Amino acid sequence: MKKYRIPTALTIAGSDSGGGAGIQADLKTFAVMGVHGMSAITSITAQNTYEVRAIHDVPPEIVVAQIEAVADDIGVDAAKTGMLSNKEIIKAVAKTVDKYGFSLVVDPVMIAKSGAKLLRDDAIETLIRELIPKAWVITPNRMEAEKITGLEIKSLDDAREAARIIVEEHGAKSAVVKGGHLSGDYSVDVLYYNGKYYEFKAPRLEKKTTHGTGCSFSAAITAGLAKGRSIPEAVSVAKQFITQAIDYGLEIGRGHGPVNPVAWMAIPAERYRVLEEVEKAVNLLKENGRIVNKVIPEVFTNIGMALPKPYARTPLDVAAIPGRIGRYRDTIIVPAKPEFGVSKHIANAILTMMEFDPDTRSAGNIMYNKDLEDAVNQLGFIASSFDRREEPPEIKMTEGATTPWGIRTAVQKIGGKIPDVIYDYGEHGKEPLTLVFGKTAQEVARKIIEIAKIIAKK
Repeated sequence: MKKYRIPTALTIAGSDSGGGAGIQADLKTFAVMGVHGMSAITSITAQNTYEVRAIHDVPPEIVVAQIEAVADDIGVDAAKTGMLSNKEIIKAVAKTVDKYGFSLVVDPVMIAKSGAKLLRDDAIETLIRELIPKAWVITPNRMEAEKITGLEIKSLDDAREAARIIVEEHGAKSAVVKGGHLSGDYSVDVLYYNGKYYEFKAPRLEKKTTHGTGCSFSAAITAGLAKGRSIPEAVSVAKQFITQAIDYGLEIGRGHGPVNPVAWMAIPAERYRVLEEVEKAVNLLKENGRIVNKVIPEVFTNIGMALPKPYARTPLDVAAIPGRIGRYRDTIIVPAKPEFGVSKHIANAILTMMEFDPDTRSAGNIMYNKDLEDAVNQLGFIASSFDRREEPPEIKMTEGATTPWGIRTAVQKIGGKIPDVIYDYGEHGKEPLTLVFGKTAQEVARKIIEIAKIIAKK
């Protein structure tokens, strides 16, 4: 039986103490892309989201020793370079890459997001002469491509020409000139490989969470090569990956927050967990169907749960029951398994409550009457309410705006505390309802069951 071996990728780069770029970003990217990450640290930087305070270069022989240690034992399927701050390190790395012959992605890091210089001026020529010819892929941004080629890059055609020059005149196997610093509604990266141009396009994101963009993008390409993808395929996947990492970037620090490589794995994992949690909650309700039946409103019940922050944004990020949960004789009927994006009402309630408490990610709706209000009081739940008669005209005229307005009104009414239940007193043509909130769908289901048990005794 053939033994499975996980693909391996090596980052030869600087350390970012803020955790947003450098080897920290690379290793996160390798992990979520399904390869084993290894590192050879070239420089230690003291930096955060807005400045680089200090840089200490590692001696070239120690950089080489790190590469040799992992290559001799574990093996390197693909490697990437990041910050190589002086020409001695560049020469040492180039020589060591020659020795082992692994595929190499070169991220020609020159300037940090904060504006600090990470590559000395006298090392640029060494990078061009010694390292670029060994690159399977090189990933310059506009400014780096201008430094390498001497071209002024203002358009997509300029980017194409720069990519061609880097390959045909400087010897790289392929070049990706990134479009993040060009203008337009779309960010277009241009790949030149084997005499052909490829373009990879994504909507331009106006975000401040861009620290580590170049590191994570080049690391994603490296991971793709380590897994045996072709260069165009590796770049295509990396483009999707980095777009998502920027979109769900982490708003921390006072400067440019870091991209979020973990989003690539976290979103599908959390979607699975949410569906599983809602299904367990529904099973609890079904097990107690005879009593839950007593609190199902005329408009039926639904129960939903959102992805965690920062991934919960719209109703498409909230799972609930298609068709809602209805009454059937003396029990309840659930028409389908949970899905995302099927209940705007419950989703809007949850997403609005998450503005006040990101951990309160679930809600369900049941009937409202005075007996139910008494049951809630008996259980000691925190309760609040809103009255649609107080709804501003502009809210009433906007489709779907009532529930968010009502939730905000109810939370403000109790001084910002997070309620277990909110009563919607309804109006002519609108059935009054009770919204039950909790951190998980099972918590909401248990609260509904507790309320229903008291109602059933009356």
